[in-house]
Amino acid sequence: MAALGWLTPRRRPATARSVLAGEASAEAARKSSQEAQAPQSPDKEAEFPVRGDDRAAAFFDLDNTVMQGAALFHFGRGLYKRKFFDTRDLIKFAWQQAWFRLAGVEDPDHMQDARDSALSIVQGHRVSELKAIGEEIYDEYMAERIWPGTRALAQAHLDAGQKVWLVTAAPVEIAQVIARRLGLTGALGTVAESIDGVYTGRLVGEPLHGPAKAEAVRALAAAEGLDLSRCAAYSDSHNDIPMLSLVGHPYAINPDAKLRRHAREMDWRLRDYRTGRKAAKVGIPAAAGVGAVAGGTAAAIALHRRRR
Repeated sequence: MAALGWLTPRRRPATARSVLAGEASAEAARKSSQEAQAPQSPDKEAEFPVRGDDRAAAFFDLDNTVMQGAALFHFGRGLYKRKFFDTRDLIKFAWQQAWFRLAGVEDPDHMQDARDSALSIVQGHRVSELKAIGEEIYDEYMAERIWPGTRALAQAHLDAGQKVWLVTAAPVEIAQVIARRLGLTGALGTVAESIDGVYTGRLVGEPLHGPAKAEAVRALAAAEGLDLSRCAAYSDSHNDIPMLSLVGHPYAINPDAKLRRHAREMDWRLRDYRTGRKAAKVGIPAAAGVGAVAGGTAAAIALHRRRR
């Protein structure tokens, strides 16, 4: 489990911390996949993937690719409901998300503060506790937000006998819950350090974002004996171009403006499961929506206090 303020663009190549984060996530994903469940009955889609190709797999980004919205935001809502943090932290989290998306750049000190604050929320809590809460939060906020079209794409890979992995900056524990509920193989996510089953408040490496995602996929492919040129990857964000560029079958799903442009230049496949109006509004309006969450949260709290 880890931070609630990580979804920030990273314009740089992989660093040693990215590699460490990727390898840690791959190791956690492989351990979790030992409990993989049988595929659910399918919704068929498309001529791809190739049936019986056991050296191929599929990698799916989570936020706005598999699920509408950000898993971290929904997870944060669930933790707030369970009094893990107060309204001041909730407003700060929402504002940080809005600022990061609008600015599109990182301030190292600002980012460190956001990570430290979020990690402190779970420091001292047991991993098993967060996993159990993750199950509840999935039912409360996430299950109804799964994109049926993307779910059908994942099922097509499962039906072809291939493994399917989520790849997300969300905490690996909540990512594994979502993957299991969808009948997928497993999940690559951000790994927080724990000792004797208790969170220390530190990360292993860094959040699984941008280059770190690509490193996680690379590490998992090597461990699983996969041929990346035969694998597929799916994402909505230009931040995942490093991951998409690793595989032979990259897909842009509900793409932001930068990814849509890049995908067209590279002749990648595009799929959009949003309504026509939502599909036209990519990029800055998405950030404005996060800002509205921050403003709406503050307004709701103020109204609640007046009524009291």
